[in-house]
Amino acid sequence: MKKSYKIEVDCANCANKMEVAAKKTPGVKDATVNFMALKMNVEFEEGVDPKAVMQDVRKNCKKVEDDCEIEL
Repeated sequence: MKKSYKIEVDCANCANKMEVAAKKTPGVKDATVNFMALKMNVEFEEGVDPKAVMQDVRKNCKKVEDDCEIEL
């Protein structure tokens, strides 16, 4: 399953850090962040709850970039 989320991030480097953090989150098969469009596209592994996984993605992104935001 793939979903798209609106994000708030200040710079392209921060967006890259968020992408790396999202990809490392259990339950995420792949993730891409488009800084210009302020969008995060996430592909989830089979059988996971996207809402629960996105809570973990948000926590992991906040660890690397504390002022970022993901609208769930």
